[in-house]
Amino acid sequence: MPEFKDVYGEKYLLLTTFTKDGRPKPTTVWGVPDGDKLVISTDAGSWKTKRINNTPRVTIQKSSALGKPRGEPVEAVARNLPDSHTRRVFDMVTRRYWWHAWWWVPQALLRGGVDKVHAAIEIEAIEAVEAVEPIAPSS
Repeated sequence: MPEFKDVYGEKYLLLTTFTKDGRPKPTTVWGVPDGDKLVISTDAGSWKTKRINNTPRVTIQKSSALGKPRGEPVEAVARNLPDSHTRRVFDMVTRRYWWHAWWWVPQALLRGGVDKVHAAIEIEAIEAVEAVEPIAPSS
């Protein structure tokens, strides 16, 4: 079984968020390692950001560019970062995926600017969260 550190540096990732009733909702994302965490840039108000607000449990796994899984999922915890982090994360993603910048940057500008149309998400290993804040067992 892979661990978070084995997956979070992959070029293409399948991020699975969960609805309130537990249904999985997978989507392909571009991620950038930021220390021992993973950050992604996404559309502000996207369903994944709404689901993360309700249920921070997620899984990540290696995938193809089109989202075909290429490994086992790894449990993790996600949180939406404050708006003040959006530009930094957008710039990190742009640097890592520079060959997509020809359409990535203009679409953000045409839609109102990076700070208006994007949001940043931080994902970390579930073990790191449990070490800081133990999760109570469910009854």
